Amino acid sequence: MDNRKLKILIVNYEFPPLGGGGGVATYDLALEWMKKGDVDVLTSNFADLPSYENMDGINVYRTRIFFRKSRDAATFISMLSYVVTGFFKGIKLARKNRYDVINTHFAVPSGPLGYIISALFRIPNVLSLHGGDIYDPSKKLSPHDSFFFSRVVKFILNRADRIVAQSTNTRDNAVKYYSPNKDVEIVPLAFHPPEPVRATRKELGLNKDDFYVITVGRLIKRKSLQTLIRALGKIKTKKVKLLIMGDGPEKEYLESVVAENGVQDRVTFLGFLDDNDKYRYLKSSDIFALTSLHEGFGIVFMEAMHIGIPIVCTNHGGQVDFLSNRENAILINVGDEEMCSRGILELMKDEKLYKKIVANNRKKIREFYAENVASKYIDIFNEIVNR
Repeated sequence: MDNRKLKILIVNYEFPPLGGGGGVATYDLALEWMKKGDVDVLTSNFADLPSYENMDGINVYRTRIFFRKSRDAATFISMLSYVVTGFFKGIKLARKNRYDVINTHFAVPSGPLGYIISALFRIPNVLSLHGGDIYDPSKKLSPHDSFFFSRVVKFILNRADRIVAQSTNTRDNAVKYYSPNKDVEIVPLAFHPPEPVRATRKELGLNKDDFYVITVGRLIKRKSLQTLIRALGKIKTKKVKLLIMGDGPEKEYLESVVAENGVQDRVTFLGFLDDNDKYRYLKSSDIFALTSLHEGFGIVFMEAMHIGIPIVCTNHGGQVDFLSNRENAILINVGDEEMCSRGILELMKDEKLYKKIVANNRKKIREFYAENVASKYIDIFNEIVNR
């Protein structure tokens, strides 16, 4: 492998503190790539974030966008404006810096921008697919089901020098719906283990005798958290409580589902929390649960695996690459409230199963440490640069 320093431009419309797991995974990769080269990130601005920031040695350039309402979820217009304003910022960056490679995250909306910069300056472009950018059953305008956007995605896939999917499910969806003219490689998302956290339930205002189920993520339709709330309603013991961490456009609707199921005294909306507080709540909980319609991969699963709590989640998406039923998680059918409630109760009552899943996950998570995943990308970068 060529060990010379690479100059890498990352194109991703979301980067911490904006967005969800895709941005976090990009940041984790950038931290590792810095050890082997120079890394610039072209991303979106929002609120009072600076237009330029050096984050732990990563040069983060934020281009102005319009009509984004929150850090958790982008609007269609904000994504479209990123392509337009990002074009001018990207041109300046590419003229100033002789990049060896571009790594574009998400086929839409980042895909067209990464392609344009790549084509204008003849820089190899590695396109990373995250799942929801090519297939999202919760969206009316999901690319896989849209005449116009499916053609945009197909065009972007066919113009990339290499295509990387984060999971088997994402690769299969790319092949099924877009038939790209090249192979789709699988490289999982990267995970940086956090510093050890100390937390007590008393400090967090949690009852030491209750059994806490926690979910973490943006409150958007794809997460389908109403399934989890209704599953809680089917569990009669009041000792089982639910912590919902995150914010987003579905919050008001989810609060109405809580009221409809009469579990107001058993559900707490924690809102958006920083990483330190996130891990404190995870460590103080008993189970992590996620009832998404679909996940491209799911950084939050790795966080739960590392912290040492078992998982209840749906069986549709990239998570099935590393979560096997009754080995690493209790897997349930999408939308199945009964299966979800039974899974929670089983882990609550079966100590042997609980401990087995925790032990398996603490071993499994090592495969996804950022250093190992980032090196797979570096091999790809060097291969296309040398070619």
